[in-house]
Amino acid sequence: MEEQSKSRREFLATGLLATLAAGCSSADNPFTPEDNVVPSGTKVKLLSVDGDVIEVDQAFLKPVPDLPPVSNSEARRGIEGKKFVMVIDLSRCKNLKKCQEACNHCHHIHPGDNWIKVHSMQDAEHTAPYWQPTTCMHCDEPPCVKVCPVDATFKRQDGIVLIDSDRCVGCRFCMAACPYSTRVFNWGKPDIPEEIAEQQYSCETSVPQQKGTVGKCDFCPDMARKGLLPHCVTACPNGVFMFGDMNEDSVSNGAETFRFSELIRDKAGYRLMEDLGTKPRVYYLPPVSRNFPYEAGLENES
Repeated sequence: MEEQSKSRREFLATGLLATLAAGCSSADNPFTPEDNVVPSGTKVKLLSVDGDVIEVDQAFLKPVPDLPPVSNSEARRGIEGKKFVMVIDLSRCKNLKKCQEACNHCHHIHPGDNWIKVHSMQDAEHTAPYWQPTTCMHCDEPPCVKVCPVDATFKRQDGIVLIDSDRCVGCRFCMAACPYSTRVFNWGKPDIPEEIAEQQYSCETSVPQQKGTVGKCDFCPDMARKGLLPHCVTACPNGVFMFGDMNEDSVSNGAETFRFSELIRDKAGYRLMEDLGTKPRVYYLPPVSRNFPYEAGLENES
């Protein structure tokens, strides 16, 4: 298996540049040295507008402006040319729930309505238990999409399944249809800051959540548009979550990058309930040669 190690900083910087490369000219090059900038001595590898890998002193990098918000139609189409996929390595999970905390914080989710659940699992009576983080599977044959009567749940061309809360009528047909029980219903008004509550709802950020609608893991497509990893991936200190593009055959946890096809083949990757024909885009690596022992007393699965 081909494995490449790169720093979190290099990965994120490369992704940011890839987002801007198409629109950058020599006049607004974000790496142009300025007279009053003192070199830091720290080099960062980036991809130039010509497609070459270059090294730039970190001091010369300029802040990247926020991308303009995408329209609802763009959000429903997805990012052209991408097929996003996630890999979860069960051998690395220690049930720290940093993924859950980051997801709740960035999506302004009530702690009781977690989109990421960490289950205590045991395959047989005499086998060792392990922790299993569970997210929306972003199925290629999603039963939730098929049963939604108002087209609030939809599948994008880049593989991501999203919810348009402006369309959602709270019938919960999608929750009943999901075999993975990864959706939650907003029974009450979310406890979010007023400035967040007043924002126009975005399918790509899933913010702000609304009372009487359904929420779930969204793979953080707003981050993907910037060339960044989902919040759960960057928050996990043990590299449990890997995210990437199946078309590029690459997944990363920010510190390590793997060839997706070889990782799944060599580590015996699998998908949950494959016999149902839902074709999930979340793959699991089995809990063998574990980094951490299973710690009793942490069985809470909220």
